[in-house]
Amino acid sequence: MIARWFESLRKALLPGLFALALLLGLAPAARAQGIELTSAAAHRQDGAILLDVTASVTLSKGVEDALRRGVPAYFTAEAAVYRSRWYWRDDRVARASRSWRLSFQPLTSAWRVSLAGFSQSYPSLEEAMTAITRLAHWKIAEPGSFDPDQPHLYVEFSYRLDASQLPRPMQLDLGAQADWRLGVERTLKVE
Repeated sequence: MIARWFESLRKALLPGLFALALLLGLAPAARAQGIELTSAAAHRQDGAILLDVTASVTLSKGVEDALRRGVPAYFTAEAAVYRSRWYWRDDRVARASRSWRLSFQPLTSAWRVSLAGFSQSYPSLEEAMTAITRLAHWKIAEPGSFDPDQPHLYVEFSYRLDASQLPRPMQLDLGAQADWRLGVERTLKVE
């Protein structure tokens, strides 16, 4: 009888104690993952439209483990420039995309970032992620692709972990895993 009473008391108090431990910071916290844009701006320069973006990426433990085991990860940034029209759908005047390949080199314990055929090695994952998450003066619209006097231009920007470029056996297993679904979208006005 006393054992039942202690068991019911434990069941009643355990959720409250766990909530108190979370509030006090004593319980193990879940690791936050995701992509957040810390700064993003589109501006005109010499008749072209340039994009400056800084993102903060927090990888999940599953993604980091896969990277350390030799599975490359691909990050893709896409931007589309639109001209606003009141009488019809908005007109897309330009589109650009970039894709980075992040991989771990176990023999040298270095991280390699590849972009458009160029590669660079970094000693830590944090430095490699810094190279991937900063876009400076990215030309997304060439001069002549839009009217330079057009005042109502905006950019639809997206940045994501591209699971479609992973090896095929991994793609089959990733459908139910939220660890691999990282991305952010933003609409920016062209200044």
